[in-house]
Amino acid sequence: EALRRGDTAKAQAVVEADREVDRLEVELEALAISLLALQQPMARDLRFIIGAIKITSDLERVGDHAANIAGSTIRMSALAGRRPIPPQIEEMARLARAMLSDALDAVIRLDGVLGREVCRRDDAVDALHETLCRSLLTHMMEEPRTISWALETLLVGRNLERVADLATN
Repeated sequence: EALRRGDTAKAQAVVEADREVDRLEVELEALAISLLALQQPMARDLRFIIGAIKITSDLERVGDHAANIAGSTIRMSALAGRRPIPPQIEEMARLARAMLSDALDAVIRLDGVLGREVCRRDDAVDALHETLCRSLLTHMMEEPRTISWALETLLVGRNLERVADLATN
């Protein structure tokens, strides 16, 4: 949303919120380790706790990617002449958000079918990312003055592609 609107205040709030996500990851990991040490869980409970540690780590990485996108938003706002966000970015963002939401729903509901469906959607994000890269490279060759904007846009695309990858995890 901050990128779409060029809202640097909202982008800065995302950067600042990443610190809270980092803190929560450490807190949740400590709780999980405490459960492992004190309760000595077996079978399903053990798998759940180990999965929770992995998910927590992946969600922290999603927060890092969101902060990276926010940083690109701030840098792009400082560039001369606001440019429209490429449609591939809009679609990648929509897909990545939906994948992440569905992946979390799949975990909560223990829905393997939904989880596998999320993984299949990653191919669409990868294809959009590839198309974006080709498009922006062509754009940079045709209009060299847009290189800074295009490089930031490439970074945004890469971060969105990584969010989709983390959703598949």
